[in-house]
Amino acid sequence: MHTAESPVKRFALPAILAVLFATGWGANHFASMIPVLKSDEGLATAVLDGAFGIYAIGLLPGLFGGGSLSDRVGRRPVVLTGAALAGIGNLMMIGWHDQAGVLVGRLVVGLGAGLTISAGTAWAADLRGRSGATLAGALLTTGFAIGPVITGLLAEFAPHPAELPFALSGIISLVMAAVGFVLTPTTPIRHDHPLTEVDDADGRSVAAALSWSVPMALWVFSSVTVAVVVMAHRISDRYDGPWVPGVAAALSLGSGVIVQFVVRRLGVGRMAGVVGAALAAIGFTLSAVAGGHPSMAFFVVTAVVLGLAYGLCLRDGLMDVEAFAPRRSRGAVTGIFYVACYLGFGLPVLLTTIEPSVGIVAPMIVLTIVAAAASAARAIRLQRTA
Repeated sequence: MHTAESPVKRFALPAILAVLFATGWGANHFASMIPVLKSDEGLATAVLDGAFGIYAIGLLPGLFGGGSLSDRVGRRPVVLTGAALAGIGNLMMIGWHDQAGVLVGRLVVGLGAGLTISAGTAWAADLRGRSGATLAGALLTTGFAIGPVITGLLAEFAPHPAELPFALSGIISLVMAAVGFVLTPTTPIRHDHPLTEVDDADGRSVAAALSWSVPMALWVFSSVTVAVVVMAHRISDRYDGPWVPGVAAALSLGSGVIVQFVVRRLGVGRMAGVVGAALAAIGFTLSAVAGGHPSMAFFVVTAVVLGLAYGLCLRDGLMDVEAFAPRRSRGAVTGIFYVACYLGFGLPVLLTTIEPSVGIVAPMIVLTIVAAAASAARAIRLQRTA
């Protein structure tokens, strides 16, 4: 006899996806606050660059530690604590958005986001396997995309542009954490069992999972940052304001969201990662060809191509983690995968540092070659293991 699922079990995955969406929003909306904090609050560029750096300082241990901790104590406490922390970090900056407040707030947001992203993605995979992992990536990406757009609109047209965006994102994070508290099971999933014979037979290992997923991770946020930071900066001599990073995020991350749902609907396999890395190579080539002052049309095309690369590489990297990571280590491997993804956020700083010596074209050509090599290597490996 068929037994209906309990409401808690039925709504657990949607609740987790909602938490990931809110976390992506709260983590990424700050990109559209930069022009406001610079013009209205007088914060220096170095301070705002430091806010991104200190966010990473909180994010990386959250990613590493959150996934591993959730393998031992269960996903629920780690995910919900992280979501609440991310919300609190944004709420702190409502009335405290001077230099100290922005740095402290972004550190708290980074720590909370790291905990939630790694453990939440692993939790979705626990509940729904490969489908859960890919949905987690898609909803997180949706939050990344919508956050800067909504904040850009609020900063441009709403009253209190330095306060309202922080309030909205913080409240949404706390509300989603409360929803997750109500709609997810309280019994933690045990992950402390020894590696099983099934894991061995399936070829599951941490090394296998990382060898497949990390080459995809390298093109996730590196693609996005070239679109949202590098290309947006190159058009800033003609187009400026909070809406610019919002539009850049909408184009690139929006494309990444759409392509993930499309390939999921079509049932495309792991060859999508081959296409994703190849599109990254094409996007980097377009960025090189565009030069220092691209047209708006060139900017739009490049952002969309790089967004498609982002979405496909994120999706297939998460599929690799779900397919090859031992179940007892899924949280830890997910965290490491996302750390590799977030290395891409350092790319704009690196490009700015070396630009006086090598210019803006040569680094993009190097990235093109490496991304194309990653695409070819994955295609060959898939063919050999088919």
